[in-house]
Amino acid sequence: MSAKLIPAIPAFRDDGTPFSPAYDDIYHSAAGAFAQAEHVFLRGNGLPERWRGRRLVTVVETGFGIGANFLATWKAWRADPERCERLAFVSIEKHPFSAADLNALHARMVDDATLAPLAGQLTQAWPILTPGLHRLEFEDGRVTLTIAFGDALDLLPRLWLRADAFYLDGFSPAKNPDLWSPPVFKALARLAGEGATLATYSCAGHVRRGLTDAGFECEKAQGFAGKRAMLAGRFMPRWRVRRHEPPVPFAASERHAIVVGAGLAGCALAERLAARGWRITIVERHPHSGAEASGNPAGVFHPLISRDDSVASKITRAGFLYALNRWRALEKAGHAFARTHEGLLQIAEDEHEALALTEAIDASGYPQTLVQSVSADQARAIAGLGVPRAGWFYPEGGALDPAALCAALCAQAGDALTWRTGIAAQTIERDGDAWTVLDAGGRTIARAPVVVFANARDAARLAGLRYGQTRIVRGQLTRLPPSVSPGLRVPLIGDGYAVPLADGLLTGASYDVDDTGDDLRIESHAENLERLARLLPGFTTVRSIEPATLAGRVAFRCVTSDRLPMIGPLADEAASAARADSLRGAWPLDLPRASGLYGSFAFGSRGLVWASLGAELVASQLEGEPWPLERDLAEALDPARQLQRALRQGALDRT
Repeated sequence: MSAKLIPAIPAFRDDGTPFSPAYDDIYHSAAGAFAQAEHVFLRGNGLPERWRGRRLVTVVETGFGIGANFLATWKAWRADPERCERLAFVSIEKHPFSAADLNALHARMVDDATLAPLAGQLTQAWPILTPGLHRLEFEDGRVTLTIAFGDALDLLPRLWLRADAFYLDGFSPAKNPDLWSPPVFKALARLAGEGATLATYSCAGHVRRGLTDAGFECEKAQGFAGKRAMLAGRFMPRWRVRRHEPPVPFAASERHAIVVGAGLAGCALAERLAARGWRITIVERHPHSGAEASGNPAGVFHPLISRDDSVASKITRAGFLYALNRWRALEKAGHAFARTHEGLLQIAEDEHEALALTEAIDASGYPQTLVQSVSADQARAIAGLGVPRAGWFYPEGGALDPAALCAALCAQAGDALTWRTGIAAQTIERDGDAWTVLDAGGRTIARAPVVVFANARDAARLAGLRYGQTRIVRGQLTRLPPSVSPGLRVPLIGDGYAVPLADGLLTGASYDVDDTGDDLRIESHAENLERLARLLPGFTTVRSIEPATLAGRVAFRCVTSDRLPMIGPLADEAASAARADSLRGAWPLDLPRASGLYGSFAFGSRGLVWASLGAELVASQLEGEPWPLERDLAEALDPARQLQRALRQGALDRT
């Protein structure tokens, strides 16, 4: 279970310098946070000179604090006409400030007309205080801040990126020794790119020795504001200090990708790749986007709460929060997709679940902006109708029109998209350094160095995966006309779901495993009405509705055996079979990969909350950018995980 996140408390020394009562140390020098950031961290790492002429520069910081180093780096990047194309800043903070406290701190310390707007953007984008990684985007995505809330000893080994510069800026070694320990230095070495630099205000002997042991050559430099010295260093290991090299961009001959499938997964991929300057060819067998499961009249979105904060819960929470950021950006750009803003209500399945998850919410310390436990009476007031028991309210949850979201994502991608609709992809072939996608007649549909499979249940077949198999689950929705719809105020979930629409109510859905029938069935309508009656016992009219009179829609979910999606680079199964004996104890990073082939599929019922994060993860992998998700969580989504399991069990089919 994730450790409970304890926010920082604002406090000040007599001279106005902010300090931490928990560590009894200051957040920055009394001589000024931004002057310190420029002298120690930017100049100490040779910035801005070192980022000039480069596509991507990644900075890793060990203590975000009040954000002065990020803001100073962002300001320097904006002011430099020769800046790198993209700046990725990654920072860890065990005790983050709330957005309100951060805003108040900035109001006291920022008197620079250039910095003030940046500080305002930062606090406006500041995430809900929950453990894990949060990706914020500025300058149309050219500047990213990946802020990791939690203990550096836990999070640093779980980051996956190639760092160009390190800002070591935790509280002093005497006050916070864990942050200046060998495990931290070794974790930095695992992330360091060739020639990566570091800088820190600390000159403690054990800090220098620890960094040297980890592969950094350090020397003293002039300190800041009367401090005699600081440390500057460069990654120059004399021996191998890591098992895997940090990630690099995919070596594509051109920035062109084919995305197969134009549902939520494919459209999100198109938008994320286009934002990085890629050309995208979408291959879709239907005439338009959002034609299959993404064509349902509405879909719900919310985080997933579990007693043990499971892997699925962590991934879903990350996906939910990242999706909200992307949707707000789309809405700010003028796109609309009928997103509700009144929250979403979940009703517990029984009293035991109500008690257990309420205790888990309290123990985890989740902010009320994420989730609130509500009594049965409170739930009834929120719903506007009688509900059977207590539950949880998600203020940022809700419902939206998935097909309209698909259209918005593609509209945002703009001219970067080329459409090949009404054509089914049948096979793929390697052609030199690129892939060709062919139709059933063997004719070329598109050719590019990269293919991303976002075509749900057909992805494994088209990609030729034996160890990436999925199943389908038929889902039938039921629509109630306005004349018999209840006056439900917010989307409601529990045993099934109910979403109020402008022209009635949507409820469902059936869950028919391995059922390929796309016909509307009276018995499925009847099941949906029965679930609705249990979910809303105060809606007595439901018992008199004749199922045969109702409209509906059938769509198919694509699921894996562990109910997690397939997101990331595909395995080279033939190469893995040839090396099966040596790969038996392999980590995911050890497995051979099929050059240029990626997947983002098998989202089950959570396409809305997983599609954006999945697209960002694939785009980051292609670009060699910091991953937006902890490495262990990304490995839980790895399309090669079934292959890895077979290798470890000695059960790989080599035929």
